[in-house]
Amino acid sequence: MERASGVLMPVSSLPGPYGIGGFGWNAYDFVDFLASCKQHYWQILPLTTTSYGDSPYQSFSARAGNPNFIDFAELIEAGYLEQRDIDGVYLGSDPSNVDYGAIFGGRRQILDRAAERFAADKPADFDDFIQANEDWLIPYCEFMTVKEECGLKAFWEWPAELRTRGEASAKVCADHPARMLYHQMTQYFFDRQWSRLKAYANERDILIIGDLPIYVSRDSVEMWATPELFKIDAAGNPVSVAGTPPDQFSATGQYWGNPIYDWDAMESDGFSWWEGRIRAALDMYDVIRLDHFRGFEAYWEVPFSSPDSSYGSWTQGPGLKFFKTLEEKLGTLPIIAEDLGFLTPGVIDMRDNSGFPGMKILQFAFEGTNSYYLPHNYIANTVAYVGTHDNETARSWFEGTATPRQREQAALYTHQQAGEPMADALNRTIAASVSDTCIYTMQDLLNLGNEARINTPATLGGNWTWRMLDGAITRELEHKLTDWTETYFRIPSEAEIELPQ
Repeated sequence: MERASGVLMPVSSLPGPYGIGGFGWNAYDFVDFLASCKQHYWQILPLTTTSYGDSPYQSFSARAGNPNFIDFAELIEAGYLEQRDIDGVYLGSDPSNVDYGAIFGGRRQILDRAAERFAADKPADFDDFIQANEDWLIPYCEFMTVKEECGLKAFWEWPAELRTRGEASAKVCADHPARMLYHQMTQYFFDRQWSRLKAYANERDILIIGDLPIYVSRDSVEMWATPELFKIDAAGNPVSVAGTPPDQFSATGQYWGNPIYDWDAMESDGFSWWEGRIRAALDMYDVIRLDHFRGFEAYWEVPFSSPDSSYGSWTQGPGLKFFKTLEEKLGTLPIIAEDLGFLTPGVIDMRDNSGFPGMKILQFAFEGTNSYYLPHNYIANTVAYVGTHDNETARSWFEGTATPRQREQAALYTHQQAGEPMADALNRTIAASVSDTCIYTMQDLLNLGNEARINTPATLGGNWTWRMLDGAITRELEHKLTDWTETYFRIPSEAEIELPQ
């Protein structure tokens, strides 16, 4: 990766009129903001569907896009919606937060109206889209159709004959063609709108860093349609699920509940499912942030139905051969390794031998020691952050959570200037680091507190809701971000070192 910088901003957090950030003009304005400040990257969270808990890391599909991001204005322009279809539909009342309950019902009501017109006037390229994506699209649409006919229950609560994909589920779908078309239509609009937005960004030298979760949800089309990919028992239940071990943050660890892959079965056919998943991700993004990278070396495996994650143990993963196999098939992989958490020599060796840059989190650095996370210990092949979507904002960390000793060390280390917000001092410090890439979170650029925190791990409810208010980006912020970019040579075309003659 070239010496450059960018901003982490979830699509859901963009401002806009339809209850949640999406692919409308506000997204194009955000790209223009990045370009005007000479940024090179826009990092986003997963674009997949969300379910109970609203987390983009617990999706009904590893491939399907989130219909919540579809821009209604474009559908009005295309004739599939009228403004009166939207007027009066409740999508939430607070522009600074996503009301998932409101948009779950309200946006579906609006998109159902679009589907009625779509059925009578399909675009010329719709059939081509279906054919090009049928390997994942048709199973997903069938899964969602049956799920809706079963009252949105998890698939293991469906009637026995529907719990695996087959003749019974095919009959349900055949009996409800409008539902099937709805899910095909929303994936079509998602794909076309995202592709145009990404092209717009790329034309302005903005590359998209997309987030790829390592696991899929238990209630997913993958578990329903391809259970052979996972460790399951005779009844189709997971033998074990994913989590993290107990640590200083949690005495019982984190119980994620995601099914564990049958890595031996996957290796036997050359990791073909992963090949397809990575290939699709490279179509959607320019760079992949690979979530829970350490899980490919060894993962925390918890027996199914354990009361918490402390009952788990470490199990060996596929290791470096996994990445080497994919590179043989796909070429050089533009991956950022999310190598946070408990790192063993094996994880470090896998990362270093893969060549993927790891992540550095400045918030973790100030422990009164010569920490691994202090910038003078970084190397070039890393991506520096003040915090990620799972961290507090810089302001709330410094003003609330940090100890007096940590605050003192942070102020001294960053050379905090009189009147300078600590968020700015920390951002300036990662900008000055040797890391080839630094990524600022939008909340820290705006110097916001934990009202703008994206996620608190191991909690349910109140996460993934923050939205930036329209007009929050000021000329002062643009100048500041541009100044850091120029001062620390993070414009790729100008980053080369001039050697003395």
